[in-house]
Amino acid sequence: MAVSGVNNTSNSYTPTVSATDSAGDASAATLNYESFLKLLVAQMKNQDPTQPMDATQQIAQLATFSQVEQTIKTNKNLESLLQRTALSEADAVIGRTVTSADGKTTGVVKEVKLYSDGIIAVLDTGKELVIGPGVIMK
Repeated sequence: MAVSGVNNTSNSYTPTVSATDSAGDASAATLNYESFLKLLVAQMKNQDPTQPMDATQQIAQLATFSQVEQTIKTNKNLESLLQRTALSEADAVIGRTVTSADGKTTGVVKEVKLYSDGIIAVLDTGKELVIGPGVIMK
C-alpha cells in the first residue's frame, strides 16, 4: 500500500488547480503592493503643498492593499490545511473496498494517486476510480 504523487494518469481525470497558483498570486500581489507603496511615496513627494492629498484616501488605499495581502496569506494557510486533509483521506481509503457511483467499478484500493484537487484510487483489479461524490466505501 502506498500514496504517491502523480503527473499523469490513463483516464480522463485531470486536476484543475495547480499547486503553484497561490504562490504566483502571492508574488504578483507583493509586486503590486510594492508598486503601490512606490506610487504613494511619489504622490506625496509631488503633491501640491497648498492642496495635499486627502489622508482618508491614502489610508483607504493602504487598507485595501493590506487586505489583499492578508487574503493571500489566508489562502496559503487553507491550501496547507487542504493538503493535510487530502493526505488523511488518501490514507483512509487504502485497503477499503470502493464502488463507483454507477456501480460498474468495484475493488479494493491498493494505492492512491493524489492531486491538488482530488484522489484517484488504484484498485486491485488495476482500474482507477476518482474518489468523489457517490463513491461507496466499505
